[in-house]
Amino acid sequence: MTWLSDVKLNHLQSVVGDPDFSSTKYTFVKELARGGMGTVYLAEDRKLNRHVAIKVLNAPESTNDLRERMIREAQIIAGLEHPGIVPVHDVGTLPDGRIFYAMKFVRGSRLDEYVSRGAPQRDRLRKFQAVCDAVAFAHAHGVIHRDLKPQNIMIGSFGEVLVLDWGVAKIRDDAHSPAAYQTMEGTVIGTRHYMSPEQERGEIDQLDERSDIYALGAVLYFLLNDQTLSKAAKAICFKAMAPEKENRYSSVSDLSADIGRLLDAEPVSAYRENAFEKVGRWTSKNRFLVLLVLAYLLMRIIFIFTSRP
Repeated sequence: MTWLSDVKLNHLQSVVGDPDFSSTKYTFVKELARGGMGTVYLAEDRKLNRHVAIKVLNAPESTNDLRERMIREAQIIAGLEHPGIVPVHDVGTLPDGRIFYAMKFVRGSRLDEYVSRGAPQRDRLRKFQAVCDAVAFAHAHGVIHRDLKPQNIMIGSFGEVLVLDWGVAKIRDDAHSPAAYQTMEGTVIGTRHYMSPEQERGEIDQLDERSDIYALGAVLYFLLNDQTLSKAAKAICFKAMAPEKENRYSSVSDLSADIGRLLDAEPVSAYRENAFEKVGRWTSKNRFLVLLVLAYLLMRIIFIFTSRP
């Protein structure tokens, strides 16, 4: 009996698992990422001569529930037309019965990869604000992401920020949607270290926009954790990640506004400064003016001493 090496076995498994796009206008190129429910592939759109990313349901024998979730995910993304959310181009079924949908192929890197390259803190905060903009837009349209984390955020080749993977998104107050009613109480949805306490407890009926705010606070902490954090920056993270959702920011826009104040060296709502901190912040913000005044005073002192007989 001839035994296959692990390398050859993995190669055969990957070949067998390649999707059959023969009945579509797409040509398989390579696998990009694999998740629990679906796998994302790079493919070529033969009609438009461009690359697209195609998410395919993993198992052909999947239940109607999973198929409905996949279609619902495509519908959710298609309904969120925003620069920070990847647009969906097409949805269909492969010959083996698997559901797929095609979306824009984003060239770039994940947020965690972007951070590993040592991006400056101000750039990280600007990118975080862009994430907040996309999530706030989704919230305004009644959609809660429920799985925000650095791996689900992409930085495009032109610096654009895109929020990905809406596979477990919840339509607020829509108990009859396939994405919502199949999620039973007690089911844990999300990613450890980024999911809110109510998510960890499986309290599905308690999940709302503030659950995403908790995840955003965890993402912010990840972005800044390798930097020297000011008390104001820490306070923003901790307010967003408050154990009780009533103590978190009431909206993503409020969280983003505090980030804007932090960038502008203004007082943030999450932290009450003492008098010394106010002076220090004002001095840091008006550094040029302070140096100018000090230079003037120094010149006056020199003039006084040199003008004495």
